[in-house]
Amino acid sequence: MEDAGFLDRYDPADYDRPSVAVDCVALGMIDGTLGVLLARRDRPPFAGDWALPGGFVGIDESLEAAAGRVLHDKAGLSGGSPEQVHCFGAVDRDPRMRIISIAYRVLLDPARMAAVRLRDDQCWAPLDPAGRRDVRLAFDHDRIVALTLDRLRATIDDAAFALLPERFTLRELQAVHEAVLGRPLNKPAFRRRMLERGVLHPTGTFETGRAFRPAELYIHIPKGPPW
Repeated sequence: MEDAGFLDRYDPADYDRPSVAVDCVALGMIDGTLGVLLARRDRPPFAGDWALPGGFVGIDESLEAAAGRVLHDKAGLSGGSPEQVHCFGAVDRDPRMRIISIAYRVLLDPARMAAVRLRDDQCWAPLDPAGRRDVRLAFDHDRIVALTLDRLRATIDDAAFALLPERFTLRELQAVHEAVLGRPLNKPAFRRRMLERGVLHPTGTFETGRAFRPAELYIHIPKGPPW
């Protein structure tokens, strides 16, 4: 059967059509601690609980566009490319109906963190070393945050720079690693390992506003392909 004839006879109503949503995990550094952006729900289900910024995907909207729209409308964030983390499709993850959610991660440097204008129903919730918060999360958002944090830890040597300003000290770089990994790192060993990677370049300039000896500022230049 040709496609045209098949499509003439095809009825989408013959199949269940679950809804699709996106949930966005926005992460940034707050006073040396990794924080996640949350919003308090004002309607059931889970009214009064905290949740990740999220929303339904439009019928004519790509997943990436939906994630960008949610980050813009609910967090005031524009630009950048949210990174898809995982698909969450447990049958009972939402009590309203069958909803499949695609989680996206966005890492914010200090400038983008400062650009977020929190509403009264929003907060930056600090993550403890186990990835827990002091607030209850709606739906399966605890699981989404936990998996996102696991993925971040696995790639922190490269991902850390997205949480830093363009110019940073080795101390700041180590602080990001420790906040994400949830454990202290040996200072000499950490600095030696990071410098040996060949992606840190000294700028010849130093931090200001420090009472003690100022530290040199570095920039991150990723290595290109070997060809």
